[in-house]
Amino acid sequence: MAAELTADTLIARHRPTLDQALEAIRTRAYWSPHPEHPKAYGEHGSLDPAAGKAAFDALLGTRLDLGQPGTDGWVGGEVSPYGIELGVTYPHADPDVLLPAMRAGQAAWRDAGAEVRAVVCLEILKRINYRSHEFAHAVMHTSGQAYPMAFQAGGPHAQDRGLEAVAYAYAEQTRVPATAGWTKPQGKRDPLTLAKSFTPAPRGIGLVIGCNTFPTWNGYPGLFASLATGNAVLVKPHPRAVLPLALTVAVAREVLAAAGFAADLVALAAEAPGEGIAKTLATRPEIRIVDYTGSTSFGDWLETHARQAQVFTEKAGVNTVVVESTDDYRGMLANLAFSLSLYSGQMCTTPQNLLIPRDGIRTDQGPKTYDEVTADLARAVDGLLGDDTRANALLGALVNPDVKARLEAAADLGEVALASRAVEHPDFPGAVVRTPAIIKLDGAKPDADAGYLSECFGPVSFAVAVDSAAHALTLLRRGIRENGAMTVSAYTTDPETERAVEEICLEESAQLSLNLTGGVYVNQTAAFSDFHGSGGNPAANAALTDAAFVATRFRFIEVRREA
Repeated sequence: MAAELTADTLIARHRPTLDQALEAIRTRAYWSPHPEHPKAYGEHGSLDPAAGKAAFDALLGTRLDLGQPGTDGWVGGEVSPYGIELGVTYPHADPDVLLPAMRAGQAAWRDAGAEVRAVVCLEILKRINYRSHEFAHAVMHTSGQAYPMAFQAGGPHAQDRGLEAVAYAYAEQTRVPATAGWTKPQGKRDPLTLAKSFTPAPRGIGLVIGCNTFPTWNGYPGLFASLATGNAVLVKPHPRAVLPLALTVAVAREVLAAAGFAADLVALAAEAPGEGIAKTLATRPEIRIVDYTGSTSFGDWLETHARQAQVFTEKAGVNTVVVESTDDYRGMLANLAFSLSLYSGQMCTTPQNLLIPRDGIRTDQGPKTYDEVTADLARAVDGLLGDDTRANALLGALVNPDVKARLEAAADLGEVALASRAVEHPDFPGAVVRTPAIIKLDGAKPDADAGYLSECFGPVSFAVAVDSAAHALTLLRRGIRENGAMTVSAYTTDPETERAVEEICLEESAQLSLNLTGGVYVNQTAAFSDFHGSGGNPAANAALTDAAFVATRFRFIEVRREA
């Protein structure tokens, strides 16, 4: 059967976008082909908000049959953090059948070349983008994100990250020419001549182990980096967040088949409750790449045991803010309040520890003591979330009971500067919505380490009284080195302190934001411009997205012939 989507059609449709993406990663300037405003959708065949909601509702209680080989049953059981049962069931795969079928399609996919693979990936992303509102509801009801965030982060921003990975993959595969003539002079004798070809050859099947909080945003970089470099990809979603990645797999299979490739190049590995198939899959010999976002303990396990694979992990870190001085006190408080509140602190980039000198800080409003800074920040958070409608739009719902338990236990760790409160959701009475808590700790006490130098995932932050700016920098370095950090932030008007913070982040490989007081927040990163993680400290062994994230997913294989 002839392909519905020919290579020429796809290249004509998507090559301009690919070229713009390549320019964006070169310049690091702002660019996105995916509108982030919900009202931009509804034209050119894309689903508007009402149609997206209707499409999501139509999925509830259905069986999502992907037509995969090796299906030996049906599994499901997702319950929304907002209190509704999704009721969607997914194919459960026999890996002894599915994995060989996935490998069977790799040769043709490899031979298609980097450009064709890239434009096929862009067609997948385009079709996902058209369904952004539908995907947003799927993300919202599996992660607990409020709808505005689920739409932006789970839709256009995730799609940007996927496209960014494709751009890096294409750039790395095309650094070496496809063919080359080689001539070595031999003096009076005839020269030695060879004709050489260089083919990017995939490593094998990639395994994407999805997370509960950001299934698409964290899942798309690895998925598209592996697919664009010629590898088949098996997607193993988190059991509580299957639907967004299952829909992604469905779109990818549809596009691959339409373009004349094997649909089984992308497949889903959903699991039965309690089955825990990630370890089994990750150590199978067919799996040659693993992408993982989640807990440090399982990330460490994968790095140790999945020895046959190239393993990319984003784990947990302890994100720190050094508060030394500021020339915009109100802006600093507002920026920090929003950062602590967004998605109830359930982002791997959310600040946890605020290191504040116990003698206070210099500000444009005069000196402020440690107690004043902490109290003012508590009031800023309280003011931001005082209206329940706005609170629900920012906080979303707690993603699982463990987050709620950590929040409730936080009051025992120190003096409560801001107590968490429950927020009623008008549309979902079953949602568990909580405002952040701020706990005061003394950084000079030896037993305080247990309170703030390890991760406390969720809406809990610690205002840590330190002896001086130098003491804060010592704790900052120790925290990054021992526990890692996805983000570091600092507020200072002192050039020496600024240079010292920057030097620590350069030496310990941590991404730094300085003096953010406006509409850009430390826990947000922009594709094509910002690196998410560094790959250089314990929080993650990879960055999203750089050349290192894609380059080891393939190898150049050379064939030499006598010319």
